[in-house]
Amino acid sequence: MSSSQTASGGTTPPDGITPSADLKTMITWRGESSDRLEQVRLHVTGARIKAYGRIIAAASDKHEAFSASYELVTNDSGVTRRLSVHLLRASGETQLGITRDGQNNWLVQTPEGTISSDFNGAEDVDLALSPMFNALPIRRHGLQNGSGEIEVPVAYLYLPAGTVEPATLHYTASEDSIAVVSPVVTSTLTVDGNGFVVDYAGLATRV
Repeated sequence: MSSSQTASGGTTPPDGITPSADLKTMITWRGESSDRLEQVRLHVTGARIKAYGRIIAAASDKHEAFSASYELVTNDSGVTRRLSVHLLRASGETQLGITRDGQNNWLVQTPEGTISSDFNGAEDVDLALSPMFNALPIRRHGLQNGSGEIEVPVAYLYLPAGTVEPATLHYTASEDSIAVVSPVVTSTLTVDGNGFVVDYAGLATRV
């Protein structure tokens, strides 16, 4: 790993992003060992994040071809308020809405109806195959600034299935990287000074 790809963000990352309380930028990741791209427009104000992104993936031995457009909004503490997803597959399209109310309950709106759950106390959503969503707990708990270990309950949206289930992610930060255990992979990632992924081993790399 290069010196720019550190969990502490001590040097300027390749795209020039530096720690900031107010940030507007575009980030693109390329999938490793797969034909997949994710691009997101970010507006960061303090801990608050607004993200407008899209994942485009060709068919592989693990999933069918799909496209997923998303819009994410957090509150001023970086806790998820809502996630909207437009999922396209050969079989058709699906609209999904995930919102978190003031009583810490989640409402998941699907074509089949509405699901209500606390998702084991989750404050975050996580979108499968997306490096962007790892930034939510990493930034809120300051893992980009040094060592630490956390378990994060999430509302986990599987792609391209479009199902939402409770899950727990485990992060362990060190000086050089952050180890992550998720429902689909055990890996190591590096982030910039703002907590956004630079490299996610086996999943994606920023371009």
